[in-house]
Amino acid sequence: MKIIRKITREILLATLAISLLAGCKDDFLEEKRDLTGINEEVFENESTAKAYVDYIYGLFQPGANSSNSLYWSLVVNGDNLTRTTEEIAGQTDINRPWTNIAYHQAHALPYFGSRMSSSIANNTWTRIRQINIFLAEIDKHGLTEEVTAPLKGQLYFWRAFQYFDLLRLYGGVPLVLEPQDPVGSSGENLEVPRSSSSETLAQIILDLEEAMSLLPGSWDSGNWGRITSGAAAALKGRVLLTWASPLFNRNDDQARWQQAYDANLAAKTLLEANGFGLFRTGNLANAEAWGNMWFTEVNNPEAVIVYGFNNSTTDEVGKNNRWEYATRSTATSGNGAISPTKQMVDAFPMKDGRYPENSNYPYDAKKFYKNRDPRFYKTFVYNGAVWPYRENPNFVQWTYRWYNSGGNINGTPNQTTETLGANGSGIYLAKATNPNASNVDNFSISGTDVMELRFAEVLLNLAESAIGIGQLSEGTALMMSVRERAGVENLDGSYGLAAIAGRDQLFKAVLDERRVEFAYEGKRFWDLRRWMLFDEASPTVIRLGMQAQALNGTRRTGYFIIAKNNNGARYQGGSDPFLAPANGNAPVINRQPESYPDGITNFEQYVDYLYDNYFEIVEKDDLDPTNPTDWVFSWYDPYYFFGLSQTIMNSSPYLEQTKGWDGLNGAGNFDPLL
Repeated sequence: MKIIRKITREILLATLAISLLAGCKDDFLEEKRDLTGINEEVFENESTAKAYVDYIYGLFQPGANSSNSLYWSLVVNGDNLTRTTEEIAGQTDINRPWTNIAYHQAHALPYFGSRMSSSIANNTWTRIRQINIFLAEIDKHGLTEEVTAPLKGQLYFWRAFQYFDLLRLYGGVPLVLEPQDPVGSSGENLEVPRSSSSETLAQIILDLEEAMSLLPGSWDSGNWGRITSGAAAALKGRVLLTWASPLFNRNDDQARWQQAYDANLAAKTLLEANGFGLFRTGNLANAEAWGNMWFTEVNNPEAVIVYGFNNSTTDEVGKNNRWEYATRSTATSGNGAISPTKQMVDAFPMKDGRYPENSNYPYDAKKFYKNRDPRFYKTFVYNGAVWPYRENPNFVQWTYRWYNSGGNINGTPNQTTETLGANGSGIYLAKATNPNASNVDNFSISGTDVMELRFAEVLLNLAESAIGIGQLSEGTALMMSVRERAGVENLDGSYGLAAIAGRDQLFKAVLDERRVEFAYEGKRFWDLRRWMLFDEASPTVIRLGMQAQALNGTRRTGYFIIAKNNNGARYQGGSDPFLAPANGNAPVINRQPESYPDGITNFEQYVDYLYDNYFEIVEKDDLDPTNPTDWVFSWYDPYYFFGLSQTIMNSSPYLEQTKGWDGLNGAGNFDPLL
């Protein structure tokens, strides 16, 4: 059994210790739930103080047994944001048509939180209050600076993390830096107005710099997963890159790009000095190294900010990641719930790093899986691909369809290989699925950790910032390092980037690289927003030449892989055309024969043979809603800065509403660009 993650174990043990130390006093977690006071004993003892910090980690991190653990986000539900990209289809409140944009509609996200009350819940302002209590009290009760400094550093980081999430969604928000007491208060002290976006940004940077000064560059293995000074520096780089991006930086202010560059260069330098870097298997730079980075637990150099899971089944300490179960097909006892889109398949370049129109490798739409970027094969599972797991290392995923006898062969194929249930798109998600995972428990007891911020992001954040200040060759070199680690071929001396020149062309290249490198890791929504890439009429879309990627007015699609007869006609029949019975031959051809046709020497070549002769590829257009029949992805520019919901405006009418949103007193007048 895997060692239980340190933070999860300490929460349990320290909570037990609190009960022993506090005697007849309530447990300190209970104390925080009633919001009425401060248990000073929490701050007098090193163990309970550390437990408090671990409790804060738990408020921010994804929960156990969540099917969307890998692309989890603090905002609403992670899959809602991912569905508001080309990664996964489906309707959400922020991609469906609306007749008007207003604060009382569901597209006014509830993430802003609600007014503080005596009934505590895990939301933005209660998280901030819990952090503020600790920062206000920890130095008052006799603990040494050696103990308190790294504890404070971790909570300065999490306060910055929370405020950054608010900033990039809403612009400026109220800055609450001291504990508020909602119980027995007249409420006036709770009426904190919205600060400007620039003021909110300044506070985030102050908190991160304070965290950097208090935190170590690395922790021992027993504290794996705690925030380091390098993690705080990397988040600072992410924050300032967002501030330099067109969402906030409409006039392309070079000073902002310089700030982002300086911060990301400092983060890279600090992290490398403490042993962080791109994950590699020995000295190898290939797809195996890239694909295996999620399965190295302790001291993974790629993991700058990491959320720990374990494979324990004990109720008190078990924290299982359900990603493996969600992604695996029902044929292997998984859930098959995640359906990647054709648009994401098309987003991956060829194995020389170039896209089909410029690649040295010919592209065949029938064999869309051939000669692709090595990361393609660690991200997707297509019909005929080997998808190993512990009990069956040679398992092949088949997802083809056919028609029953007498059926309409011009309609939707109504028979499938996936008798236990097919996923929606005809292609599966392989990213971070472990070839050694066991289906004895339906893949449900998984301990795969989640990297919220990888070292590769630090490099690409720096690359984008370098391009922003005109250091184009440096930006290119940083992208090359990410591609080199992934095993992209270097036929042009630049890993496929040699033909890309100019600042805007390189901006597009780095955004395309992020789309591939961080696919399904919860990053795409934020990239689309900060570059304002949802609509083809957007100035940045036009400037970068990315009209073909704009989602507004489109539908996400998948694949039908339709079986054919020997004569090339679509197959009709009551049994699988390519699956041989126990004693006999398949109706058409055996998909896994004992011997191959002449000229074919291995299974990979045989799959190509099947695609050439027995499979037809048809685009599948039922992933997005089909009722109404004219449903298309609908993006509205006010979503670039969300409005405050009716709930918050009713309880806090003193807050200014965001421009572009209808509020209690008419149109909003808060400008998030100031």
